[in-house]
Amino acid sequence: MTPPVIKLKNIGKTYSNGKVEVDALRSIDLEIAQGEFVAIMGSSGSGKSTLMNILGCLDVQSQGDYLLDGSDIMELESDEKAEIRSTKIGFVFQSFNLLPRTTALENVELPLVYSAMPGAERKKLASAALALVGLEQRADHLPNQLSGGQQQRVAIARAVVNNPRMILADEPTGNLDTATSYEIMKIFRDLNEQGKTIVMITHEEDIASHSKRIINLKDGEIIDDRSNNPI
Repeated sequence: MTPPVIKLKNIGKTYSNGKVEVDALRSIDLEIAQGEFVAIMGSSGSGKSTLMNILGCLDVQSQGDYLLDGSDIMELESDEKAEIRSTKIGFVFQSFNLLPRTTALENVELPLVYSAMPGAERKKLASAALALVGLEQRADHLPNQLSGGQQQRVAIARAVVNNPRMILADEPTGNLDTATSYEIMKIFRDLNEQGKTIVMITHEEDIASHSKRIINLKDGEIIDDRSNNPI
């Protein structure tokens, strides 16, 4: 039996603010299998961003176990976590996070730059990733020459260029209009149909409705976990 991509057991996260301790996450148990498309929802302060940071190996839990693709994250050194972030996780952010003086193609190449891969091979993979999101004709454009939707497509291409085990998307349509948001969600759905595991943070019901599973957080706890038929 194939192990889950993500397995969380009794995950908790506590922040200290002087003499006050705040529990951002409490006793989270969660498994996400290969090929799932999961939306994690919750209001501000629900813990969804904290959970996202732990899933992305950008933060560590205060208690519990996190297995990513079978590896116990707590047992890894910082350089090993960096390696996992660069090879097993593709990140997509609300603000795109593209380098402004770098072309679309070069932005997509970034996750491959520190590998031993030859430059020609990097360009080939980056070009293929841009084609996957319909932007092969914009490879030489700088971010300020692209619309917001096109910039997010570049960010998605960058996220998938190294063929990660999962894509983590943090409010990926937060800076986009409704029509463009639906175009971006179609790309995510197409990637999921191709077998990509996608975990998306959102506070918008209509965006979450594109996923196949919706998890709701409140006060650091999972209060609902249900299957969904995408619209």
